[in-house]
Amino acid sequence: QVQLVESGGGLVQPGGSLRLSCAASGTIFYINYMGWYRQTPGQQRDLVAEIYTGGNTVYADSVKGRFTITRDNAKNTVYLQMNSLKPEDSAVYYCFVNGQEATGSWSNYWGQGTQVTVSS
Repeated sequence: QVQLVESGGGLVQPGGSLRLSCAASGTIFYINYMGWYRQTPGQQRDLVAEIYTGGNTVYADSVKGRFTITRDNAKNTVYLQMNSLKPEDSAVYYCFVNGQEATGSWSNYWGQGTQVTVSS
């Protein structure tokens, strides 16, 4: 089994910063790419940012220049540094991992979600 444990969400004022972390553990053997999605009530889950093994990154247009995704391969951990936060960034943020288990099977894994609220 593979577990993703997220942390770092919370309440912040507009213009503030938060840093999300997501650590993968368990039977995962190799991680291809990791990322963050977000979802608001009644809406679909949308990609925020993702990072590949070689370090290539992809960002949603709405967060470019404000959010930075990084990963620590030794710790199987992905981070999302969020600066200049706006009320429209409020959502539940989900960690996402595409990886391979020791059995050879590939799967997508999701964290439990962490709430980010941007409000004065």
